[in-house]
Amino acid sequence: MTAKTMCIKVHDMLRNQRKYVLMLIDACIVAASYFVAFSINGLEPFKLVIFTFTVWIYTTVYISTFSIMKVYKNMLRFSGIEDSCRCLAACAAANGLFMAVMLLFQIDIPMDIYIDALFISSLLELALRIVYRALVINRSRKKDKCKARVNTMIIGAGQATAALLNEIKSSSCNSYCVRCILDDDKTKIGRDIKRVPITGDTSRIKEMAEKYEIEEIIISEQSFLNEGRTNILTVAAQTKCRIKILPEVYRIIYDNSKIELSDKLRSIRPEDLLGRDPILLDCGLTRDYINGKTVLITGGGGTIGAELCRQISAYNPYKIIILDEYENNAYEIQQELAGMYGDKINIEVEIATVRDASKLDKIFSTKGIKIVFHAAAHKHVPLMEKNPEEAIKNNIFGTYNAVYMADKYNVEKFVLISTDKAVNPTNVMGATKRVCEMIIQYFDSKSSTDFVAVRFGNVLGSNGSVIPLFINQIKHGGPVTVTHAEITRYFMTIPEAVKLVLKAASIANGGEIFVLDMGQPMKIKDLAYNLILLAGLTPDVDIKIEYIGLRPGEKLYEELLVTEKAYQSKTEIDKIFIEKPQMINEYELLKNIRLLVEAAEKLDLETELNLIEKLVPTYKRTVNNSISPASKEEVNDKEPVTDIKSNVHGCVE
Repeated sequence: MTAKTMCIKVHDMLRNQRKYVLMLIDACIVAASYFVAFSINGLEPFKLVIFTFTVWIYTTVYISTFSIMKVYKNMLRFSGIEDSCRCLAACAAANGLFMAVMLLFQIDIPMDIYIDALFISSLLELALRIVYRALVINRSRKKDKCKARVNTMIIGAGQATAALLNEIKSSSCNSYCVRCILDDDKTKIGRDIKRVPITGDTSRIKEMAEKYEIEEIIISEQSFLNEGRTNILTVAAQTKCRIKILPEVYRIIYDNSKIELSDKLRSIRPEDLLGRDPILLDCGLTRDYINGKTVLITGGGGTIGAELCRQISAYNPYKIIILDEYENNAYEIQQELAGMYGDKINIEVEIATVRDASKLDKIFSTKGIKIVFHAAAHKHVPLMEKNPEEAIKNNIFGTYNAVYMADKYNVEKFVLISTDKAVNPTNVMGATKRVCEMIIQYFDSKSSTDFVAVRFGNVLGSNGSVIPLFINQIKHGGPVTVTHAEITRYFMTIPEAVKLVLKAASIANGGEIFVLDMGQPMKIKDLAYNLILLAGLTPDVDIKIEYIGLRPGEKLYEELLVTEKAYQSKTEIDKIFIEKPQMINEYELLKNIRLLVEAAEKLDLETELNLIEKLVPTYKRTVNNSISPASKEEVNDKEPVTDIKSNVHGCVE
């Protein structure tokens, strides 16, 4: 066995027995402190006997007290003020206990020796831990000399930054070299955190990035993402530095694993570019009306449907029924919830389409459903322009079937997931969703079930969202395709959308169309530019932006309201409004839906589109769906409608 191998084995043995090695060192320190205290006060011959007898008691009391107070459980390399205070408290407790033992044995030791021993032992114990920590950090820095140092700027000078700097300075698993900190609090500028200067406010991001040759910017304070988010990210992106965000600070404070710090930081997410604060809603009412009830989510495997399943699961429902035509998505969310809750939640999956009225009838008649969230729909605008008959069958007929069953089996609440594209629609998808809104308002006027709709804009990260497309195009070197330089959209996150749906359902009385105030709409062009900049690239230089023209059915500006002054109808919940109800001609609505069913049976697309125009007068067909005069047929307006529910239900079935 070589000397090097033996040294390694001894080192490993000492590491494995760290606690006992530290106890031995502490015992030596305590004994030495006690000896020095005796020496200072004069070590006379008759006192030598007392010292020899009591030093063992003193050492034993000390080590026992340190163990009871869990001083040896602290990791010295991560020790701080709290650990130092615990060590001092243990020293004081040990000396107090030793004094009590001496009084018990009636051994007379001068008070000066107690005081000197306490002072010397406390000083040496603290010195041991400080020196050890300094040596470990110095060793880590020597290891890091071979690493390329990344000049880093931190935005935010709060507790999160202090914790982050502690992690950077104490860990050997990172290559960050923090050069400066920026913060908008004027009282902090000019001061230091952990010897890193706070050099200015966020208006000086570009200046400081150039001065200190910054390669990476870390946003450590969540407040900078809640207020003025867009400006800070835009300016930071222009520096061409990599941008990371520090997530929940406790992950840095309490995670002492050897995971690299770069893995604890996260990249910029699309929702960070929303340009507004996240919507925060109280969940008390939501919990009250979901607790103990059977909830059906149609389209439960989709983006919104799956998030509905996640959030509803937290409110203790009796049962969640996931209905979806696509079995893979339904299986994934079922397994996800089973992994999170195990046997604590009752989950059923029904593979079915809402167009199948017979299957819906069986489900509603046997499951005791009390609440329905209807998220099943075709939503992709260009695809539905190419296949309008599918949008009509799935959105209108499917919704009618679900609504009819909810009314028939006395469901308490039915919530339709609608869209801003239903307002003055220019595409088939939006027009069919507007008809769906009309259907729920009609049924609400006749039924004991509360039927409501919730309308919101584009959902970040959903299937068909523009964000994943842009990110994928950037990864492949471009070009990034934008339909029009002036096109704007309202955006919200998936959790925000679902919270709105649940909250609206909790306050619904029936017949409402709830609308979320989502702030100002965003230009898609600006979104594309920012995503390119945040990737450290230059728009139109590294990544080209191409304008490809509006797709079939698209319009430049989306709207959230049909009525001009609908925002006057507020709810008690901030940022949730109610669209003023529109007068609906029930006779015309039911008649045209029945005629739609008949046209669908005959695959008569032209008649179907004509009927959609009659149902939604603001809908104007695009060139893609235009009808030549020769083929256009007039719809019979004179045929009477009797028992429309049965007729429509039977035909759709």
